[in-house]
Amino acid sequence: MKVLGIVGSLRSGSYNAQLMAAAAETLPAGVELEVYDGLRVIPPFDEERDATSAPEDVAALRRAVAEADGILFATPEYNGSIPGQLKNALDWVSVPFEHNVLRNKPVAVIGTSTGMFGAVWAQADLRKVLGLIGARVLDRDTPVPLAQTAFDADGALDTELLEAVSAAVRDLVELVRTREQAQPAA
Repeated sequence: MKVLGIVGSLRSGSYNAQLMAAAAETLPAGVELEVYDGLRVIPPFDEERDATSAPEDVAALRRAVAEADGILFATPEYNGSIPGQLKNALDWVSVPFEHNVLRNKPVAVIGTSTGMFGAVWAQADLRKVLGLIGARVLDRDTPVPLAQTAFDADGALDTELLEAVSAAVRDLVELVRTREQAQPAA
């Protein structure tokens, strides 16, 4: 099983990149995580440009999403919501609406921020956007508050918080397996 990780922060060494690395440590046997690293190069969404020919960076993102069995998002919270570059990338993968690569794709959202609420508003907004796109969204909050103290000097996540992240990962894997069992054999 292949899970695609998408980190909503562009900052190198971001807390959400650390959170994704922590999530990767909790994957069950037989599940691999590939972290998408091209968010920075996705151009501004342009419906007219997509109708003629999507930019190669957008096509690469769509391929990565299509090839994954499930998607794990790690989002920071900027001004109480989703980072602009992450929302922009989702706008690109949401078209064509009827056949977009996120349609019926199992997804989960985790997030961290330096605030007391651990990006909970951004997670709620991201789950809403993903649901409107047509993804099968795991309905749970997995906030990691006070990121500056949640990780130790080596980047390891606090044990209690790691268990919450691990539970979200397990639930995503189970959602993927349930979807695979429901699909008719080819």
